[in-house]
Amino acid sequence: MKKISSILFNKYLLATLFFIIWMLFFDQRDIFYVLDQKQKLKELEKKKSYYEIEIAQTRKQLTDLQNNQAALEKFARERYLMKRDGEDIFIIEDSASIKK
Repeated sequence: MKKISSILFNKYLLATLFFIIWMLFFDQRDIFYVLDQKQKLKELEKKKSYYEIEIAQTRKQLTDLQNNQAALEKFARERYLMKRDGEDIFIIEDSASIKK
C-alpha cells in the first residue's frame, strides 16, 4: 500500500498530470480550440479549391472571348440579351425557375 501511495504522490507524476490537464483544458489554446481551428482550416481549404476551379474556368472563358468573335457574340446574346438590328428576342423561362 505504501508503494502505491508513494507512486501516486510522486511530485514528478503530479506535476506532469497537472501540466497535461492544464494544457488540455485550461490553456488559451486548449484541445477544443485546436479542434475548432482544424475544422475551420478544412472548410477554408475546400473553399480555396472551389475558387481555384472557378478562376481557371473564368480565365478559359476570358481567353475564349478575347480570341473568338463568335464566342463573344454568343456570350453577349445569352448573358446580356443583346440583339442585332431588326431581330426580335423571345425569352422563355423554365417553369421550375419561376418562384411562387
